[in-house]
Amino acid sequence: MLAEAGLVISAGKMSNLWSGQPVTIRLDDLEVICEVLGCEPGDLLIREPGKIRPGEPADRDTHAVASGEPVIRRRHAGRSGPPV
Repeated sequence: MLAEAGLVISAGKMSNLWSGQPVTIRLDDLEVICEVLGCEPGDLLIREPGKIRPGEPADRDTHAVASGEPVIRRRHAGRSGPPV
């Protein structure tokens, strides 16, 4: 049904979706899945407050703020900035 709606998913990605532990999902793909299932994104997504990977920027920002250090955001090499 997904392929008929224009969405072709690899076996690995389908396995991740089926297990309930996808790393990422494109919004376009989510739109097609919801259309096929006749549901809304909120019916499929589960919010996990407080779950964050160690070492992500929020960790550093929290430490910097707690220690009184200024938080300075720097661009990562090789990545473009957001559209203006």
